[in-house]
Amino acid sequence: MRNLNLLLVLAAGVGVGVTAATLIVSQPRPAKAASNDRYQDYVMATGAVSINPRIQTDGVWLLDYKSGKLLGTVIDRTQGKIIGWAEVDLVTEFDVQPRQDVHFMMTTGYITQGQSALYIAETTTGKFGVYTMGPGPNGQGVGIRRHDMSAFRAQPPAGAVVPAVGVVPGAGPAPALPKAPPALPGALPPIPPAVPQLPLNPLTPRR
Repeated sequence: MRNLNLLLVLAAGVGVGVTAATLIVSQPRPAKAASNDRYQDYVMATGAVSINPRIQTDGVWLLDYKSGKLLGTVIDRTQGKIIGWAEVDLVTEFDVQPRQDVHFMMTTGYITQGQSALYIAETTTGKFGVYTMGPGPNGQGVGIRRHDMSAFRAQPPAGAVVPAVGVVPGAGPAPALPKAPPALPGALPPIPPAVPQLPLNPLTPRR
């Protein structure tokens, strides 16, 4: 009788464990997969975009150096096609000067279930922007929204003089170099010219 009760307890424990494991595994988990790639003047990244809360949608970001634009689109899972393109003028957003040498870096990050954000940094201007994609105007297509634009490196004010390398600001002018020491009294007499040597006799050929 005691052995039968022990077997019943063990069976009940195994059943509870299997049921709990099934519930944990079957729970939906937010998709966190994201990737990015770069080739010459183009940078591409992907991340989740919440267009319809009931359907998980994947968004594609494309940074075009040649046109200076950030493009974004969403993949329609029902049709297997993209829902148009939205764009942002990065020249205006990051206050890039004409022919300025710029270097953009971007990646996506998970912020909530079914939604990711795009982080863009420009190393020359020192600016950092945060963007997301969502439904376009009137719920049609797709749109890009900027949430923040900040600077990760302080910029000198206009007209400020940037100190040279090795110069401490506010240290004042550099001290003058020491003058050459005066000549010693009783200078040495000049060196007499060398005694000219007599020309050597040319060799006479043998007979």
